[in-house]
Amino acid sequence: MHEYVPLAEVVRSGFVESLHFGSAVALTPDGRTAVARGRVSAPVLPRSSAKPFQALACLRSGADLYGPRLAIAAGSHTGEDSHVRLVSEMLAEAGLGFDALGCPADWPEDEATRNALVRDGLGRSRERMNCSGKHAAMLAASAVNGWAVDSYLDAGHPVQRRVRDVVEELSGEKAAHVAVDGCGAPLFGISLEGLARAVQALVLAEPGTAPRAVADAMREHPEYVGGTGHVNTTLMQALPGAVAKGGAEGVLVVALASGHAAAVKVIDGSPRATTAIALATLRAAGGDVSPAAEFATVPVLGGGSPVGEIHALGES
Repeated sequence: MHEYVPLAEVVRSGFVESLHFGSAVALTPDGRTAVARGRVSAPVLPRSSAKPFQALACLRSGADLYGPRLAIAAGSHTGEDSHVRLVSEMLAEAGLGFDALGCPADWPEDEATRNALVRDGLGRSRERMNCSGKHAAMLAASAVNGWAVDSYLDAGHPVQRRVRDVVEELSGEKAAHVAVDGCGAPLFGISLEGLARAVQALVLAEPGTAPRAVADAMREHPEYVGGTGHVNTTLMQALPGAVAKGGAEGVLVVALASGHAAAVKVIDGSPRATTAIALATLRAAGGDVSPAAEFATVPVLGGGSPVGEIHALGES
């Protein structure tokens, strides 16, 4: 099995200060593996990169998901008021409130929203947690089918079995490991190649199908996949037709409208270089990422001013 390889370096004032190791894979539109660096056939935990597949499972289960609702189900929102209003609407239509959410209470990731909550004397809440859209979708799917809503996070619950089926179907693999994600939902481990195949399947799906609906919702409403200033949101805005979804511990999937798809896992868990790595990997596979040139590097600051950059490394 291949070992992890250096994928990005941090350069400060001309000095290589740090390296990020991991694995990266890219597929051509016909499904061929064009770039394979590191342990691309080894299982990874996709973390929130799996949310589009979880959203698809909820949609196929009959949840009333469309447009922004489907995007927030597939996203990791930043906890802004518009996000919370949408989650509230989804739950209310299922006859539920915020107390039904099984995700932990958290601060919103959006700094302005967090500051406003602090000024108002408010604290962490489940609805502000970045996974509440996904949880609302799982609850909606459970409610419409008459499934238990108090146990929707159990791995054996019907909605979670549907999620596993979707992950295995789109990746072409059996789940290699079952874990519990940070939000409490079951998480199904697959290879990095399988993760790239799964996101590619969304963008290449036929119009009118459920997988294509997930991709279209994310592309049309990127502000609900992330939020103000979130890199997934801004990357999709810069690359029309692309789908991008990051996950904790250094995971990212990006699929272009052309069908080129990439998946990245940085083994130290840092996300700071994953976008640059994914774009470089897609470019090496023949994908056109030129509209997103601003994301190819990440500034390294000294005294508040750029003194270097983080950039992806090629084959070593």
